[in-house]
Amino acid sequence: MSHTDRATAAAGRPHRSRTLGHAEEVITRALQLTRAGNPLEFVDAPTVPPGPGEVQLSVEAAGICHSDVHYRSGLRELDTLPVVPGHETAGTITAVGEGVSNQLIGTRVALHYVISCGTCVRCERYGEQFCETYDMLGVTRQGGFADTITVPARNAVPIPDVIPTPHAAVMMCSTATALHALHQGRLEPGQSVAVFGVGGLGMSAVQLASALGAVHVFAVDIDEIRLATAADLGAAPIFSDRAGEVLREAGGADVALDLVGSLDVLRTAIDAAPPGGRVVSVGLTHGTTALDPFADLITREVELIGSNDHLLEEIHEVFAIAEAGRLSLDRVVTGRIPLDAVGVNRVMDAMEGYGPGIRTVIEPQSATD
Repeated sequence: MSHTDRATAAAGRPHRSRTLGHAEEVITRALQLTRAGNPLEFVDAPTVPPGPGEVQLSVEAAGICHSDVHYRSGLRELDTLPVVPGHETAGTITAVGEGVSNQLIGTRVALHYVISCGTCVRCERYGEQFCETYDMLGVTRQGGFADTITVPARNAVPIPDVIPTPHAAVMMCSTATALHALHQGRLEPGQSVAVFGVGGLGMSAVQLASALGAVHVFAVDIDEIRLATAADLGAAPIFSDRAGEVLREAGGADVALDLVGSLDVLRTAIDAAPPGGRVVSVGLTHGTTALDPFADLITREVELIGSNDHLLEEIHEVFAIAEAGRLSLDRVVTGRIPLDAVGVNRVMDAMEGYGPGIRTVIEPQSATD
């Protein structure tokens, strides 16, 4: 079945239209967050045609990230509601705006979710995630929990043939953000890494750490199944309640990634760090924690480092590592569901309680029956 046939056959008639006077408005289905603490709601929204320098996608895969759960719960407050979530997005280009080659139509792409100008002082000096006009798919502008999405052409990265579309979507956050965190931690070949939380980001971090030359990778989690999967990917599994003890006995890890966003996890990572260790905070954290600069940092020269989003160039690096056979999300994408509010909210409820599974992908063009 062709891409067009799949879109036409999908439940809910994804690309409906309605007549407004003499004009016809194309409608796209979407899931929208209207208020923190409420479930996502199904909405019909106008399809946004691509403007100059933009492309429009038919969304074929959108990963449900733990950050989306935090936005829904209000753990991280958004002042841009209502918004269509979804920052792990991939699909096929169906239309292009002025200044964009028509030859891109039909290209399978994944979307870099950071929208930046690329030319301001903050972009050039600090990185695109600090752009003066920063936008983020699924947060400050419509994300991928929809049939279609329109973005700047520079944010659409062609997907190598060997990478399945659902995997490419998940790589847009889970994998690229994990890679950026390892770069922030200045991982060097021959060093060791501790990954706290082996969900979507963690499973990528385990593989990326090995690909970057880590000789020992520790995976810390509360879930036996996730730990077993991490072990199959080459990591030494550690249950969370024994993490500090086991890591100290092993001499610590040169780089520790907190992908959970838990103050207890952050404290464990700091306490278990060896001299010169780097603790990288990645997961969204709510609240504050006590820090004794002398005991926690100075005496062992431990570094506490923040890691925010990732860079467009790191997506290309992620794809290259996957093409080289050093990264696979076969064991990471554990669920696929249609664009259905009940089903998506159910998945997010389970994620909020740190339930089973690793990454679920929404496939808007799949049938709901």
